[in-house]
Amino acid sequence: MPGVKAPLLALSVAVAALFTAAPAFAQTPAPPAPVAGAAKYKVLSGLATSKMRYFAPQQQVVVRGRVTPAVPGEVLTLYALRGKKASKTVRRRVKAGGRFEFRFKVGNAGRLRLVIKHAASPLQQAFRTHDRPITVANSQAGEGEKGVKVLLLQRQLLHLGFATPVTGYFDGATGRAVFAFRKTNNLGWDAGGYASTSVYGLLLRDKGAYQLRYPTAGTGGKHVEFDWSRQVLVLANHGKPFRTYHVSSGKPSTPTVFGTYHFYRKSPGTNSHGMVYSSYFIGGYAIHGYADVPNYAASHGCLRVPIPNAIQIYDQIDLGEPIFLYQ
Repeated sequence: MPGVKAPLLALSVAVAALFTAAPAFAQTPAPPAPVAGAAKYKVLSGLATSKMRYFAPQQQVVVRGRVTPAVPGEVLTLYALRGKKASKTVRRRVKAGGRFEFRFKVGNAGRLRLVIKHAASPLQQAFRTHDRPITVANSQAGEGEKGVKVLLLQRQLLHLGFATPVTGYFDGATGRAVFAFRKTNNLGWDAGGYASTSVYGLLLRDKGAYQLRYPTAGTGGKHVEFDWSRQVLVLANHGKPFRTYHVSSGKPSTPTVFGTYHFYRKSPGTNSHGMVYSSYFIGGYAIHGYADVPNYAASHGCLRVPIPNAIQIYDQIDLGEPIFLYQ
């Protein structure tokens, strides 16, 4: 039938064109290649020297950092390696801006290596950080010792407001600071100035500073506080404990007064009663150095401090400055 051939030919051409064009509709854009990445981080807790950061057993480690380029939602894994084995494995997702944070508790004493890894994903390539060592130290120290553990002890005591040199050598001044710290934190008085593992445990956690009862008192927060129950004297400045000292107050037969007073007279040198560099706050009551400052209340009512600390205290106190004496 000659009249049918033309429509059939047109239909065949249309079908062929449809199948020829089909591949163009089936094609989809290729997914973007995963980006490279890198991470930098800091360990924020513990105490550090230029080469190492130290922690107490069971202390929390805080790690914060940033991934560049940022791909929020990607998973990072922190490994705390003891030798070749992971003692801790923590996973966290990357937040906006590439920020991330890990928190975990270390175990017993020893050296660990921290490393953060990212497994390859469709969005970001695999990467890892360099290993970073930390040390878990179950430290204790006494007079005559020296080294890094003593240096850490002294630095942190001074940071928290206890009067100590920072030399890396445990001398008598360090022992007095440790004793004041022990009294402040109710760690027992019988051990005197020995830095036990309990002392280090608080210091490595950045804890143990004296908590002022009157932080806003005085001009610019500068004042003195005496805590009878713990037998410590605190020089406050800008509302914070500037220096905290071991002290011995009045014995039961001649107790120290309580209340709020102001320093009205200062007497340098040593007087006939053996009082060294005295700062008077009412009547004959004063803060002064004395040869005997035991670990109990033993004075005639004054606040006795060790003679090596007497000039430091005398120089810090201003006439008219308030002192608060309480139980």
